[in-house]
Amino acid sequence: MKLPWDKNKSTEGAESAANGAQSSTPSSTTAQSSEPAQPLPKGYTPPKGRPTPKRREVELERGIVGRQSLAPTETYGQQRQKRKELKASMSKEEYKAYKQKERDARLKRQREAQAAMDRGEEAYLMDRDKGEVKRFARDWVDARRFVSNFVMPVAIALLIIMLIGNFYPEFAATASIFAMLLMAVFFAEGIATGFRVNKAARAKFPETTETGFGLGYYAYSRSVQPRKWRTPRARVEVGAEV
Repeated sequence: MKLPWDKNKSTEGAESAANGAQSSTPSSTTAQSSEPAQPLPKGYTPPKGRPTPKRREVELERGIVGRQSLAPTETYGQQRQKRKELKASMSKEEYKAYKQKERDARLKRQREAQAAMDRGEEAYLMDRDKGEVKRFARDWVDARRFVSNFVMPVAIALLIIMLIGNFYPEFAATASIFAMLLMAVFFAEGIATGFRVNKAARAKFPETTETGFGLGYYAYSRSVQPRKWRTPRARVEVGAEV
């Protein structure tokens, strides 16, 4: 039971306790500030310095939205039926304009793909042309002259000789001997080209997995093509050091 004259005592006691707590707070804060920094938790990563991309943007980059692929899922029959329905819903002039627009877009894509292939962009190349070893083989061939560069002109000349030989058998016999000698030269140069390009490629790429025959045939098949007809286009001049 609290008597009336004990009221002041209890108030004074509460004030002294509060003052003691306030006086102890700075000391505890000082103690905490003097403690060493806590180690970062496991798995902590610093800020990236850029905003996190939205989920839809990431899905569009991967070609998937809402766990559904954006790749066409219609069969050929469904596409054909859809085209028939589209044709029925248009007039003759509208459908003709639509077809022309579609054709122009397709030709534009083909020209862009061919231009990228000519430039040697890896994403547009055929499987046989991909890889740094194949790129090196192309540059190695493009930097040299070969007798095999004349395979196609010689083949055309032989075709003409065969036609003339029906009227001049003696001329055809002489031309056939000359053609056989040229074919022997082409064959010998093809073997030499295969050995040389394999030696150069394995010196530059010792860990390559390309087969010797495959790489040699690839280089020789490029050497028999006229320089302006080669795809991808030649990147180096004749005589350049590769």
